[in-house]
This record gives sequence, structure tokens and C-alpha cells, in this order.
Amino acid sequence: MSQSQLKQTDFEPIHYEQSDAERIAGKSTSYWKDAWRRFKQNKLAIAGIVIIALLGIMSFIGSPLSGHNYFDNDLINSNQSPSGEHWFGTDNLGRDIFARTWYGAKISLFIGLTAAFIDLIIGVIWGAVSGYVGGRVDEYMMRIADILSGVPYLLVVILLMVIMKPGLWTLIIAMTITGWINMARIVRGEVLRLKNEEYVMAARSLGANGYRILSKHLIPNTLGPILVTLTLTVPNAIFTEAFLSFLGLGVPAPRASWGTMSADALQSFLYYPFQLFFPAFFICLTMLAFNVVGDGLRDAFDPKDRR
Repeated sequence: MSQSQLKQTDFEPIHYEQSDAERIAGKSTSYWKDAWRRFKQNKLAIAGIVIIALLGIMSFIGSPLSGHNYFDNDLINSNQSPSGEHWFGTDNLGRDIFARTWYGAKISLFIGLTAAFIDLIIGVIWGAVSGYVGGRVDEYMMRIADILSGVPYLLVVILLMVIMKPGLWTLIIAMTITGWINMARIVRGEVLRLKNEEYVMAARSLGANGYRILSKHLIPNTLGPILVTLTLTVPNAIFTEAFLSFLGLGVPAPRASWGTMSADALQSFLYYPFQLFFPAFFICLTMLAFNVVGDGLRDAFDPKDRR
């Protein structure tokens, strides 16, 4: 049918009121609300948060719940299998493994969260300044990071153990000397990508100084990658603590962590495997929980997955 043959009767108008248009239009959502909506749809990530919350609660109430202290020796009841009195059994010194497991959870989680928080502060500041200033400052700062990342990690820990008194904070300092480098590189890359955006140029043209641009515009817009990296840093720190404690470079006795418990249980593993099972199981469970939460956050903040 040609255009000249079209008549007005061939068309039927669609009648919509203004209220219908408002009803059809979907509700606008912010970036964070949209990320939270997509994160809630990830059942595995929600399960990871529940597991982390339960581990945190049990780290405070688990030891008193058992009715035993983590440091009480009872050689008469050493190497006892799990029972009604000792729910996880006892170790070679007769100490209750249930109480020691949850006290070790407190130590391991404290080390992991503290080391991750220190890495967050140093890495965000270092990477943001390096990426925003650029030029020779960026070159020098990143070369320093490259030099630190090239130093053998175990050598740093051993030197600190020789110079400083072995303890909890010595271990945390050793873990954070080079642990912030990955965070700094991620933040630097995001700042380099965002610092030439229009809103940053507008803020600069209005007289905003570098501190305000970083704190109000650049760093808030990199919170997605920062949160993902932070979530994945915690299990890495927990595993590193367990590894160092397993080598005898962890928290000193009578304090217990999952790493020291695993090292002590390895000597009698063939005869009493339950002594190694419980700390190793909770190390794996904690790392799995943080990793699935990190994967969920990465999927939620990924702009390519936004719908």
C-alpha cells in the first residue's frame, strides 16, 4: 500500500493518560541499591555472610560454652576422642579442642580483619595519591611498591621475628609490610581511569583542591573494587597466619590459633586425626565464606552485569 492510499481511518489512536505513563515507568534505583539487589540474589554469597557471622559469634561465646579454658592442661584426659564432656576431644596436653578452636577463631579473625584494614588504609592512600598526581611521583611510588613486592615474604617475617618480640602484633606488622601493594595497584588503576572524567574536571575548574577531589569524587567511585579486594584480602591474611603459625612463626603459647593447632596436631595425625580435622576444617570454611562473599560483591558491582 502506497503512502497516498493511507487514510485516517487506518489508524487507531492509543489513549494513555499521564498517570498511566507514571505507572508504567519503573522506579529509579541508585548504583548502591542496584548492587545490593543483585547481591541479595546470590544465595551463595548470602550463605557466606551467615557463616562469617556465625563464626564471629562463636569466637566469643564458644569457649565459655564448653565449660573449659583453652589453656587448661589435663594430662590424665589427653588425646580423648570427641565426647559429651569434650565435644571436639582433647589434644596431647589434655586441653579441650572445642574451647581452643573458638579461641583460635578469635585470634585468626582478628589477625585477618586487622591486617586487611591496615592494607586498606595504606593501599587506598598510596594508590590514590600515585594515580592522581601522576608523573614522576607516580613512577617513584610504584617503583617502591615493586621493590617491596620483590622481597621474599618469609625473609621479612623471620627478620621481624629476630628484631621484634614474637607476638600477635609482630605477625600483623609482618603481614602488612607488603600486603597493601595489591590494594594500591587496584586503586591506582581506578583513579587513573576516573581522574579525566567530566565531573572531576568540573570540580577542578570550580577550584576544588586535590584532597577534596580524591575524598569526594575519586575514592567514593572506587569503593566497588575496594570492597571486593578487601573481602578477598581477609582470607588471604587468615591463611598466611595459619601458614606462619604452622612453621612456628605465629602466635606464641599458650595462645592458640588455627595454624598453631594444626601444627601441634600434625605430630599425632595418624593416631588422632580429629585433632587436625577441626582447625583445618574451620580454616577452609572461613576462606570459602570470604571468597564467595568477594565473588558476590564482584558480580554485584560489575557494571557489565547491570540490568
